[in-house]
Amino acid sequence: MNNEQFPSVPITDKQMNIVSIKAIEDIGYDLQDSILLKSLTPEENTQCRQGLFYQDGRRRVDYILTYHIKKSSRAGGSRLRDNAFTRTLRRGRPGPPADAERGADPSAEHHEHQDRDKALRRAEFESSLLEMGLELERDEETKTPGVGFVKIHAPWNVLCREAEFMKLKMPTKKVYEVKHSSGVMEKINTFISKLTDPLHPNLEENRTQKVKHLSYPFSREKQHLFDLSDRDSFFDSKTRGSLVCEVLKRTKCTKAKFSMGITSLLGSGVYLAAYPLHDGDVEGENAEPNDRKLLYEEWASYSVFYKYQPISLIRKYFGEKIGLYFAWLGVYTQMLIPASLVGVIVFLYGCVTVDDDIPSMEICDQRRNITMCPLCDRVCSYWNLSTACGTARASHLFDNPATVFFSIFMALWAAFFMEHWKRRQMRLNYEWDLTGFEDEEDHPRAEYEFRVMQKSLRTDHKSQKPEKEKLTCKDRFPAYMTNLIMMLLMIGVTFAIVFGVILYRISTKAALAMSSNPMTRSNVRLTVKTTAAIINLVVILILDEVYGAVARWLTVLEVPKTDKSFEERLIFKTFILKFVNAFTPIIYIAFFRGRLGGRPGSYLYVFESYRMEECAHGGCLMELCIQLSITMLGKQLIQNNLFEIGVPKLKKLIRYIKSKRRSFQEEEYEKKLQRYETDHFLEPFAGLTPEYMEMIIQFGFVTLFVASFPLAPLFALLNNIIEIRLDAKKFVAELRRPDAARGKDIGIWYNILRGVAKVAVIVNAFVISFTSDFIPRLVYQYMYSQDGSMHGFVNHTLSYFNVSHFQNGTAPVEPFHLGFRVDICRYKDYREPPWSPTPYEISKEFWAVLAARLAFVIVFQNVVMLMSDVVDWIIPDIPKDISLQIHKEKILMMDLFMKEEQGKTRTEDSVTSKEMRHGPLARSRSISHTPCQTY
Repeated sequence: MNNEQFPSVPITDKQMNIVSIKAIEDIGYDLQDSILLKSLTPEENTQCRQGLFYQDGRRRVDYILTYHIKKSSRAGGSRLRDNAFTRTLRRGRPGPPADAERGADPSAEHHEHQDRDKALRRAEFESSLLEMGLELERDEETKTPGVGFVKIHAPWNVLCREAEFMKLKMPTKKVYEVKHSSGVMEKINTFISKLTDPLHPNLEENRTQKVKHLSYPFSREKQHLFDLSDRDSFFDSKTRGSLVCEVLKRTKCTKAKFSMGITSLLGSGVYLAAYPLHDGDVEGENAEPNDRKLLYEEWASYSVFYKYQPISLIRKYFGEKIGLYFAWLGVYTQMLIPASLVGVIVFLYGCVTVDDDIPSMEICDQRRNITMCPLCDRVCSYWNLSTACGTARASHLFDNPATVFFSIFMALWAAFFMEHWKRRQMRLNYEWDLTGFEDEEDHPRAEYEFRVMQKSLRTDHKSQKPEKEKLTCKDRFPAYMTNLIMMLLMIGVTFAIVFGVILYRISTKAALAMSSNPMTRSNVRLTVKTTAAIINLVVILILDEVYGAVARWLTVLEVPKTDKSFEERLIFKTFILKFVNAFTPIIYIAFFRGRLGGRPGSYLYVFESYRMEECAHGGCLMELCIQLSITMLGKQLIQNNLFEIGVPKLKKLIRYIKSKRRSFQEEEYEKKLQRYETDHFLEPFAGLTPEYMEMIIQFGFVTLFVASFPLAPLFALLNNIIEIRLDAKKFVAELRRPDAARGKDIGIWYNILRGVAKVAVIVNAFVISFTSDFIPRLVYQYMYSQDGSMHGFVNHTLSYFNVSHFQNGTAPVEPFHLGFRVDICRYKDYREPPWSPTPYEISKEFWAVLAARLAFVIVFQNVVMLMSDVVDWIIPDIPKDISLQIHKEKILMMDLFMKEEQGKTRTEDSVTSKEMRHGPLARSRSISHTPCQTY
């Protein structure tokens, strides 16, 4: 965000905090300057050099704020003494006029004014942090030019206070035995755990724990309940960073006319970045053991792709929300294994039975010599149906009775997956002490505070009474209208591009049909299908990036108040645009192509010259499969994997080129950097929305059109095995450490998953009914077949056309292409023959097939959804053993407090009895001061 978007402090307020700054300098930073580096051990010196600790080598750096400093020659001396506060004081004192020191340059004066303004805001904010109890240390003498660092340390009393405010559950001294199961189930679980033991990471956290610490919200009054023998490790680095982050969010700059928090300060450029530190290095011989290094070895390495993820360690290092994302991704990937196996079996069934498929055999039988009508006007001639033999056989691989079973299986699979995840989520909530957790207070975003500030400044000029302002629907109405118009425009762009690809297919097919090369003419359909699918893929990839940026811009225009509201609105817009972008070409092929073209002699034309497309004789299912496979594989290989590998490598190459311009190479440069400097060069964490989004779109590919592409779960499984390790490496080694955020579920994404799973049932019902030949075959076999077999089915689906009824200028220019005169040609449709009383009208067979198709959709949809609801009802959301353990925890907690109360009562009684025995005078005084009772 540009600095110009945020106004400077008014002139009347510029000298507002010089006195307080001086006091802060005397109390805070001069006190830090007095800490001398005189008694550090070699180990402490090493830790200090790594940037994980303060200059004293004892206090840990919990958080970092970075800001821009002018590049200038620095004099020797203590870098802590010549800090922003003293520079601010010097600026506040009277001095020579600015024009006397330099020429009157308006731009330079403007920049100087902005720098002074930012320094004042930083000074006030940091003074507020000191008042909140945090300890700060500044470092401007780094190897990173133009960047200053403020190191933040939270003392024990501040950590305890914030943990109590946040109601953070911490383990108590009380432990109890965890009973996982009993009897036969225990033996089965023991056997399974031994069988899967090689698949677990080499971590203690992943072993089954037989005992668990009783957890209780931290309280300073009840510190005796917790094991505080080692205060340095009681709050781990993730928790310390989140507690400091909470203090930063709550601290405001209030000396000016408007309040500014850390989000506003980051947005206005007062600070460049704010982030917690990583625990240490992940590579190198001198890298000390730490959780980050452990994650890099046991999670981010491709050599452990077959192992389970260390979910507990991920949660310990990154927080609950990121832990839940990877837990969900792991459950989803595991559930893809049975879906992939069944999909491969269905595909193999199609391969095995292709030679026994009677309709395919009839199409491939050259003795039948069925002459088909031209596929395009004039340049296309008549053709034999036997030339479509390859397409018909390939269509059988995906259009066979097993695909109906697979569609039902995948609908139930989606229901099982959702229920399995709910149970897994409840188990994690119990293990991570999130039971009873309530969503944390969400602080206002920087943009919202800025807009409110602008509104309040306008109101102050009009009204004498200052009121607390907020943005209303009236303020947001222009943004809402812009959102509506832009969303419709973007969806219109998607439809226009799909229409453009349709025109490409039509024109290219006509052009290739005029080729003199017989090989080209024979492969017209395959060439057009494949190239059109590739064009669609490229367009989808480009529009995905455009739509992501547009959705974020539209959400920023709305100015949501909180990060949660911003995220939900962004997710909704991004999902709608990307879903429409990815699936519009597929929906067109599945449900519209071949149904809008008309018939010979009465075709539908676009722009009066382009005849609408028709499906191949084997149906549009094969073309749907080609489009789906190319789009899915292309998105996964190019967008999800290649971009995630290539972009970080490219950025690293750019950093290497820049470092070569200096006097040392990149390796030596990185060795000299402190931990907080190294983390500064990492990419900032952009949230989990992109990660979830690509998986939700993939879930749509797996479930929505699975009837046409049974291998989709297999390709999704292979992609996710790579995706997990790619994401792991990105989070551990290429991103700044995110602020640990608590959460007990995956939020709005679960509702989107449920919605996609419900829509998938309806879509697959229509794909089987209208796109495939499953229903026409059933109708023919049981209503029209003479012997109950499929013999004669191809002839039954073909209608007759008299070539003399072609429209003027549409008949083939080479009518003798097949070597004989053609009087009657055939086309795929249910229509009356030209010799009937109602030529070319829709026949009764069409209505019989249509009724069967609609009946199948209704029955399939209701039966499958009923079965899904039964699965949802049968499987409890909370595992029985977890429910018992939660109940047991409540009882143990009550017993613990009852014993504590009894102990207090005994103590009071003993004190009272001692006073009564040893102090009769005290007893008499106690009696004399006892309040009178009324009888």
